[in-house]
Amino acid sequence: MMKVLSLYFINIFIKFFFLLTPFFALSMFLSMTTDYKEKEKKKLALRITLSASIVCLIIFLFGNHIFYIFGITIDAFRIGSGGLLFLTAIKLSQGKNSDINIDHNDDIVVVPLSIPIIVGPATIGTLLIMSTEITGFEQKILSLIALFTAILCVGVILFLSASFEKILKKKGINILSKITGLILSALASQIIFAGIKSFFK
Repeated sequence: MMKVLSLYFINIFIKFFFLLTPFFALSMFLSMTTDYKEKEKKKLALRITLSASIVCLIIFLFGNHIFYIFGITIDAFRIGSGGLLFLTAIKLSQGKNSDINIDHNDDIVVVPLSIPIIVGPATIGTLLIMSTEITGFEQKILSLIALFTAILCVGVILFLSASFEKILKKKGINILSKITGLILSALASQIIFAGIKSFFK
């Protein structure tokens, strides 16, 4: 039983980790904080981690209610969010940067770093689907732990952004972003296929 739960945890953690596009978030974080001191960057990374955690928790816990209020079927949302996730994957695979304009006088914690860079439309859609599909208590708890562990890992990457930049360089970060894109494209295809298959049933 423990082995099954451990494998389940690892599986969900990996999905969440790549959904949060950590290396794309790192490259955007570095480009948006060029004028920041090291202490300010670390403080910002902690605030982003907290912000992303709150957003994901709300989406994950209240996904069922959101579907009920708007009258959206799970299969329709699977196909829609899978399409958005696939577009995100293409952008990452091609190494395209975000088109978001930044004013360095603004607070960039919630928008755009938490939303939509880390928790984008595709991530929100996938979280909503997972929150609806996962019904068991143990699975729900494990999924939440996996979610927060993934967010914490992204937070650590941002907190140690200077070290990652020195080790990986810009080219290395771009390569990792592209690998993330490939993994997300496979996950997107799986979500879309599940939606279409269930719809025709």
